[in-house]
Amino acid sequence: MNTTTISVGRIRPVAVWASAALFLALCVGIGAVLPSSASAGQLSSPGVHEGVASCAGSTCHGRQAPDGAVVRQNELVSWQDPTGPGGSHSRAWRTLTYARAQAITRRLGLGPAQNAPACLGCHAEPAAARGARFQVSDGVGCESCHGASGGWIASHYTVGVGHADNVARGMTPLEDPVVRANVCLDCHWGSDRPNQFVTHEMMSAGHPRLSFELELFTAFQQHHDVDADYVQRKATMDSARLWAIGQAVALQRILTVYGDAGRAGNGVFPEFYFFDCHSCHRPISDEPNAPLLVEANPGRPIPAGMPPFNDENMIMLAAAARTAPASLAQRFQTDSRAFHQALASDRAGAVEAARRLAGTAGQLSASFASSPFSRADTFAILEDVLGEALAPRYTDYSGGAQAVMAVDTLLNALVAQGQIEAGAVRAMRPDIDRAYAAVRDPNRYRPQEFRRALGGVAAAVRRAR
Repeated sequence: MNTTTISVGRIRPVAVWASAALFLALCVGIGAVLPSSASAGQLSSPGVHEGVASCAGSTCHGRQAPDGAVVRQNELVSWQDPTGPGGSHSRAWRTLTYARAQAITRRLGLGPAQNAPACLGCHAEPAAARGARFQVSDGVGCESCHGASGGWIASHYTVGVGHADNVARGMTPLEDPVVRANVCLDCHWGSDRPNQFVTHEMMSAGHPRLSFELELFTAFQQHHDVDADYVQRKATMDSARLWAIGQAVALQRILTVYGDAGRAGNGVFPEFYFFDCHSCHRPISDEPNAPLLVEANPGRPIPAGMPPFNDENMIMLAAAARTAPASLAQRFQTDSRAFHQALASDRAGAVEAARRLAGTAGQLSASFASSPFSRADTFAILEDVLGEALAPRYTDYSGGAQAVMAVDTLLNALVAQGQIEAGAVRAMRPDIDRAYAAVRDPNRYRPQEFRRALGGVAAAVRRAR
């Protein structure tokens, strides 16, 4: 995992890694700045993607400085950031022209990456209907997230038209965390739609690993201010709940796609994309004294030698479920174990267990959305992530990476709400940084070192509480 320290108005350095459309290349330009508005005659119709240039006027979202009266109006500048994560979407198509992407598609026999449908499903904007200003080279443009603008591009700056009216015309309500998570997951994990799924075959050809955490990715891509006006027009949610909902929606998506027969296998093998990479990709030695690098995981009751399902989101939800009704939290634990056990039985039983667990994850998401987390709730989740009950489950890199991101997110949420002193969190930074260092290289992940780093944070959190 590549790491860097970025500034997004937060208290933390965050881990950043390459994924399907992120962090590989320079910004893609959008061409000449066009007029600030479009007349009704210039517009197509609902469902049409008008293109990034349709948003780029200097009185719309193309200003050089964030000095708009209602919104910043420099959103396009942020989207085009040539180096930071805020500009990663604009660079998504350009990455396909680089040597790494070309090598991947050459190995897969897909031709030039920038033309391959299997790549364009996430590295560009999937659009069945395109307006005159649409350009594939814009990469992941505005409408990839905000929805095809043909029906609402004029109305959304019209006086007297509210957000709900624009949503009715086709705008995506990204203020809803479940909607937002599902939009992000289409590319940052995968979907059941064509050309939005990174297979194990693609990984073997060199495609980078994918990972997702809703609150963290929201911070990377937030081009707007959550001010009083925003709250009045839409809504907002504390970052701890956003994190919890993201974990639940991610698990629900993964289990649902796992149950899709079209994604189930790759020849005689199962589709290994669903399973933990490093359960198989470990050094192998025939030496009699070679250390065994596989650890028993109490959350996965499966026979030794079976590839375990990637349970990073299940582990985090086990902590977040502390805030849900006790019966729902217990059902989640029961369904999680039943799913792992079913994987050792047969495909039909595993799919049915996945369906039940996905339903429970959906109920957890609804529970998280129904009421704010209290200070006690957030601390309880944080202490579970750091505590002895979950620590034995951080046997694999992916679970460790989710855990340290969760610690950072939850501490940041407590600081933002004035529920813990920023100085107390800064004092925890050396141990948090050690935890990040332990997951920097997935091939060098050492669970014991990671747990020791989290133990130092746990002690500090108990003192701060």
